[in-house]
Amino acid sequence: MAISCDTLIHDVHLASCRPGLDGPGVIRDAVVALADGRIVHAGPASTADAFAAAERVDGAGGWLTPGLIDCHTHLVWAGNRSEEFERRLGGESYASISRGGGGILSTVRATREASEETLFDAAAARLARLREEGVTSVEIKSGYGLSTATEMKMLRVARRLGEAFPVTVRTTLLGAHALPEDYAGRADDYVDLVCSEMIPAACAEGLADAVDVYCEDIAFNLAQCERIFIAAQAHGLAIKAHAEQLSDMHGALLAARYGARSVDHLEYLSAEDVPDLAKSGCTAVLLPGAWYTLRETRLPPVTALRAAEVPMAVATDLNPGTSPIASILSAMNMACVLFGLTPAEALLGVTRHAAFALGLTSKGQIAADFDADLCLWSVTDPAELSYGMNLVRPTRIWQAGRDVAGG
Repeated sequence: MAISCDTLIHDVHLASCRPGLDGPGVIRDAVVALADGRIVHAGPASTADAFAAAERVDGAGGWLTPGLIDCHTHLVWAGNRSEEFERRLGGESYASISRGGGGILSTVRATREASEETLFDAAAARLARLREEGVTSVEIKSGYGLSTATEMKMLRVARRLGEAFPVTVRTTLLGAHALPEDYAGRADDYVDLVCSEMIPAACAEGLADAVDVYCEDIAFNLAQCERIFIAAQAHGLAIKAHAEQLSDMHGALLAARYGARSVDHLEYLSAEDVPDLAKSGCTAVLLPGAWYTLRETRLPPVTALRAAEVPMAVATDLNPGTSPIASILSAMNMACVLFGLTPAEALLGVTRHAAFALGLTSKGQIAADFDADLCLWSVTDPAELSYGMNLVRPTRIWQAGRDVAGG
C-alpha cells in the first residue's frame, strides 16, 4: 500500500548534511517525502517505498539541501555607517572609531530614535535578501539599544519578523554590546542594568531565546561577562559570546565553561585553547564578512578547530558597521577563500552546524523527522553554492513543508 504524503520530490540528489556520509551528506538519485511540515522519508529512490503524494515535484537532477540557517545577524537597526567605512579605508581603526563615539554607539543613537515600524520595515527588506538565497532560519540579535526600552523594542521587531514572514527567527539579547554614553566610566553599573533589568524584562515578555556578550577590550571584560552568563542561566536562557575578535581575552573558554551554544568570531582564539573548547561541545561561528570588511589579517585557527572536530558554523554577521553583507552565499564563499574551509564545510556551516549554534535540533539536515525546510538548486554539484558570488539562487524553497519561494 502506498504511503500518503503532501509532497514527493524525486529525480534529485541530496546534500543531506547528515553525519556519517561523504562530504555534505551526499545521497544520489534520491526521493524526499514531506507531510505535515516534516520530512517523512529521505533516501535513494531505489529503496524507497511507494508514495501517494498530493504534489509531485520533479527535481530535474538538481540538488536538494536543507534550508540555510544564518546563525549570527544584527539585522534590526536604524541609520547607516558609510562615513565610517570611508574613514576605515583612510586607515583609521575600528577600535579608534569606537572609542571616539562612533561604531556601535552611532547606530545606538539612530536606533533609539527610530519607531518600531521604521525598524520593522528596514529589517524586513534585509531579511528579504537573505530569504532569496534560501535562508529559512535566522538569528537576530539586539544590541543597538543599550537601554532596556530600546533593547526590548528591537527584540519585539525581531519576533514580529518571524510572525510576518515564513522564516524561523531565534532572538538573542545583546545588551552587553557596548557601553552606552550615559554609562561612560561605569561599566559595572551598566552590567548591573543588563543583569537586573534587561534580562528579566526580556524573559517576562518572552522576547529572548539567548543572551550574548561582546567580550573584548573595547567592550566588556571577563568578570563582567561572567556576571551576565550567571544571570542568563538563572533565567533559563542560552548563552552565546562574541569572543576573540580583536584580541585574545580567553572569552571563548569562559563562555564554554558556562555551556555556551556558540562562540563567535574567534580570529584571535589561541590554537592551544581549542582542545578545551572542543570538550565543551559548543559551536565555533566563523564570520568572514567582518574579517573582510575590517581588512583583518589574523585568521581564526581553522586547522586546529578542524583537527579537534569543533563544529564550525558560518554566518553573515549582517550589521551596519563591520559586515553590511546580506548574503549567506557570499559568506560561504568568503569562508572558503579567506578562511580555508572546503565547500562541504561551508555548507555544513550554514545547515547542520548553524542549527547546533541556535539549538534548532530539528533543522539543518535532510532526514526523517526533521523539519521540511529545504532548498532545491539547479546546480551540478553542491560546491557551486560556495564557488561564486551572486551566481545562483534556489529554484524552490520550502519552509515547514510549504513552498515559500517568492512568498
